[in-house]
Amino acid sequence: MKVLYLNGPNLNLLGTREPEIYGKTTLGDIEKSVRDKAGQMDVEIEFRQSNAESEIVGWIHSSKNTCSVIVINAGALTHTSLAIRDAIAACGLPAIEIHLSNTHRREPFRHFSYLSGVAAGIIAGFGKQSYLLALDAAVSVHANRK
Repeated sequence: MKVLYLNGPNLNLLGTREPEIYGKTTLGDIEKSVRDKAGQMDVEIEFRQSNAESEIVGWIHSSKNTCSVIVINAGALTHTSLAIRDAIAACGLPAIEIHLSNTHRREPFRHFSYLSGVAAGIIAGFGKQSYLLALDAAVSVHANRK
């Protein structure tokens, strides 16, 4: 089983970007934690980040025949991108939407997600733990699809 983790704009700045909201953990630290846990579960991980919407859409398209589940933190694109929403719907893979912060406790524009309607589930508000919870969810979603 292979899980594709996609990270959107500004997530490369984790650790220094608004640490009072997102914490001081870097995306590299999160990736290491996910890989360590995945290794114990015999799950392969592909971990990517881009500030470009089109690149994320391309990765979703190419994952159709190589991955089992997509875990996506699209950052601000969560609230604006029909292209990412449509790519997830078109690829046919289950997707798990994740967020470091609880978007419903933040600014009103963050309460809406274009991705939620095509996601198998949503994990939000647990900081870096959201990524690890998503790995458990991905394994469960994949097992239930067989």
